Amino acid sequence: MSLTMQKEAALYVRVSTDKQDELSPDAQIRLGKEYCQKNDLHLSNEYIYQEHGISGRNADKRPQFLKMIADAKSPEHPFDTILVWKFSRFARNQEESIVYKSLLRKQCNVDVVSISEPLIDGPFGSLIERIIEWMDEYYSIRLSGEVIRGMTEKALREGYQMTPPLGYQAAGNGRPFIIDEDNYKIVSAIFHMYDSQRLEPTTIARKLNQMGHRTRRGNLFEKRTIVMILRNPFYYGLVRWNGHEFTGTHETRLSKEQYDARIQYMDSIFRPIGQHSVSACRHWLSGMVKCPVCGANLSFNPSQKCPFFQCYNYSKGKHEQSISISEKKLTAGILESLSNILNTQKITYRYIPQKPEDTGLAASYEKELERLAVRKERVRQAYETGIDTLEEYRENKQRLAKEQAALKAQLEKLREAQSKNPSDELMLKKVQSVYGILSDPDIPYETKGQALRSIVEKAVYDKPHKKLLVYYYFS
Repeated sequence: MSLTMQKEAALYVRVSTDKQDELSPDAQIRLGKEYCQKNDLHLSNEYIYQEHGISGRNADKRPQFLKMIADAKSPEHPFDTILVWKFSRFARNQEESIVYKSLLRKQCNVDVVSISEPLIDGPFGSLIERIIEWMDEYYSIRLSGEVIRGMTEKALREGYQMTPPLGYQAAGNGRPFIIDEDNYKIVSAIFHMYDSQRLEPTTIARKLNQMGHRTRRGNLFEKRTIVMILRNPFYYGLVRWNGHEFTGTHETRLSKEQYDARIQYMDSIFRPIGQHSVSACRHWLSGMVKCPVCGANLSFNPSQKCPFFQCYNYSKGKHEQSISISEKKLTAGILESLSNILNTQKITYRYIPQKPEDTGLAASYEKELERLAVRKERVRQAYETGIDTLEEYRENKQRLAKEQAALKAQLEKLREAQSKNPSDELMLKKVQSVYGILSDPDIPYETKGQALRSIVEKAVYDKPHKKLLVYYYFS
């Protein structure tokens, strides 16, 4: 008498969202266990794989699904069948569904069985299975399209639907976001550190992390996070979603003028190729001074007796001649170079014009002018359809014309400034400002580093001739 061993089963449970009209995880597990009892299968809790709020379009975004596939491929062969409530739970991408089912059947001898969609054996059953897979993928694509269309329509009606930025929280039903006071304090700190203290985004991120603050998703702050917050127009009132934008009605604490001034400053910052950010340096002169022998940077050595700079390549044994200078002498040399310029009122410098893409303020003005043109057309239509009186039409038209004229004047002024070469007088004013910053012992090293980098491209210490050559630029 031979005994037939009971086959082992696994159960894959997936729900896309809590709002979809689909069986809950508990219901799918209950149906899976009932199916096992009726079909003489053994289901261990260890092999029940669950995923919540995850789409079935891509397998690489479903960790439990990938774990189940890895378990099926293991030498232990822990189960013979994978149960799903519907084939759509297994995958909504027909290509992936075919690949994984073929892998499981051919390499692992594991079948995928739908509890609610039983198939007959043979070619006709395989054909039905392919049709079900195609319908599942078609439904997923169609659902995605409907969602996008719905969201686009909502955006056109000026509804709020994107993820709220740091400092705001959703009010629901497309209503304007409201300020989250606790998190907005972080945003205010970021604005203050950048707009008033002129700290670099990397430094701001480092300070926030040290204070224990985290991003909206609970992650550490980094440079790009800070830049995104600084450049986000939502904070002054402009709402953007998928190419659509409108002036929101949410509370704001940043004016458009403050935002424009910040963007203009951000876009005006120029860093010559090879020049390091001061926030990543050990000294405000680090990365600025070059070796005349090999062109490498002079690295800072914070020796307690006498801090000094030395050629990086020499310290690695790449050339024989030692190029080094004490920090005290190097600082004095930089100040002396600036002082000589101010005394003689003469300076040699390289002009590096900004590329058109280096500034976004002009594009911002142009977009604002386009929006004003749309608003003017709406005002005209409101008058022609009898919604506004002639007096209201005139008042609105004059108001928009003033805004338009002011913007055009700002745009013309900006373009004129960008097209002009700098004058020696303007460059000397910058030198005077930088000299004052470097001479003040109370100003932090990072501010000094940023100031110097705004006019000095590099410096070369010619040790054999005991000369410090400083190369200035204007951008």
